[in-house]
Amino acid sequence: MSQTLNEEENAKAREAFMMHVRKVVPWSLFVAAGTGIYLIIQVFGPISEDGLNSFQIMLSVKAFFGLWLGIRGFNQKFFKIQPFVFTSHVFPFLCVVLIIFISQVMYL
Repeated sequence: MSQTLNEEENAKAREAFMMHVRKVVPWSLFVAAGTGIYLIIQVFGPISEDGLNSFQIMLSVKAFFGLWLGIRGFNQKFFKIQPFVFTSHVFPFLCVVLIIFISQVMYL
């Protein structure tokens, strides 16, 4: 947009788009986090005497990233608390990519 619109038009278009994103994304994030917690409870399984197996370790790492995203989104939506660390969208995006990647390789 910044290549075809002037600065003022770009700011207006970006804000118009973000108004809709702010309404949808937090609720979808809560649904994803809630269903993720339910699924972890269902598939984690018992911990053997040898400790966690590789599936449980990857599921735990995936859960950590998912819960971090859920807590961050909850704080932003309900308490209007902006993150003090990792304020850009790069780290949350990387967390989502890692969650997807782990999801694809954890059953190998």
